[in-house]
Amino acid sequence: MAGLHIACGNILSVKALILILASAAALALASCATTPPPASSGSTRPTAADPADLAAAQATKLVGKPYKYGGAGPTAFDCSGLVQYSFRHAGVTLPHNTVKQRAASRLIGVAELQRGDLLFFDQEGKKNSHVGIYLGNGKFVHAPSSGKSVRSDLLSNPYWKKHLSEVRRAV
Repeated sequence: MAGLHIACGNILSVKALILILASAAALALASCATTPPPASSGSTRPTAADPADLAAAQATKLVGKPYKYGGAGPTAFDCSGLVQYSFRHAGVTLPHNTVKQRAASRLIGVAELQRGDLLFFDQEGKKNSHVGIYLGNGKFVHAPSSGKSVRSDLLSNPYWKKHLSEVRRAV
């Protein structure tokens, strides 16, 4: 009988061990079953600490400020002054001039457009004479012209769509 008692004791120990291992495996697998982060749409940048994203956020805060030729903030802006001010707020130094801002940034394709990219427009027969900051979802912010204020517009607007000349990335 002693031999039978030992065999039963071993069977109980094996069952307990199997139960413990099965529970540990179930916990390990459950910890891997988290939902992955959503895929990027390509229209926004990955983190809020990104300088281009911060510049876009800063420019959005300036909507409603008056246009002033040569203005570079904080109370009034021209188009390149708005870009310069917004990027400076994000820790990026850009010049106050559309020609120089083009030179300080790199050309990208429209398909690569992300929040914080620079949009250059041909206006009044002048190549790349106006600049704005892309916000995502087809919107951009800019300081349009005398008598107007910093505002957000849609790239799909026929005027802006027709006059868009380049998309560039500053950072």
